[in-house]
Amino acid sequence: MLTIYGVYCSRASRNYWMAEELGIPFKSVPVIQARLLADPLAREARLSTKSPSFLAVNPMGLIPAIDDDGLVLTESLANNLYLARKHGGPLAGSDLREEGQMLAWTLWAATEVEPHTVKIVLAYDNARENTPEGKAIIETSVKGLERPLARLEAHLQTQDYVVDNRFTVADLNLAEVLRYAMSETYLFDRHPRVKAWLSRCHARPAFEKMMAGRRKEAEAA
Repeated sequence: MLTIYGVYCSRASRNYWMAEELGIPFKSVPVIQARLLADPLAREARLSTKSPSFLAVNPMGLIPAIDDDGLVLTESLANNLYLARKHGGPLAGSDLREEGQMLAWTLWAATEVEPHTVKIVLAYDNARENTPEGKAIIETSVKGLERPLARLEAHLQTQDYVVDNRFTVADLNLAEVLRYAMSETYLFDRHPRVKAWLSRCHARPAFEKMMAGRRKEAEAA
């Protein structure tokens, strides 16, 4: 069985969404970010990214990690590429050409998009979005996203999804990276095809299941 380490309110959401899309059974181990705990090493503390038992899984102390029948992988986007390749179906590449495109879009998301989007979400997570420093971070990050979003906007001019005009792991990975910036609605208003593509991705039942997990987790906190 697939085991996913990480709370839903983290990058683990990407792997939970993927598992739901594939319709495969999985076990959730809710490892929380240590920074959210006053004393993550306290005897009564929740399982966290600093807990010795989790560090035995991922010595880097980051979530998510997955354990798939003994194979441990610790990078969220790569985890999804692996799961797509293993289970096949429409989310996976039908040939080497498609696999190459899915890998390229995923790496593009990680290198050209996420460095900007993660700064935006962290500004909100740390309640800094209305401070001068937070506003400056968000403004700079939005400017950094203009060129990548312009490229994606042009790519979506003739198709609804990024590879072979069908929803694949590449869309899932990219949509999850871009979700961090969706607080800046004006940015997506300037890129209507990207905005419509995100709406299509987020209308999927598997995404709704993942988001329900996030809501349940937030309510229990």
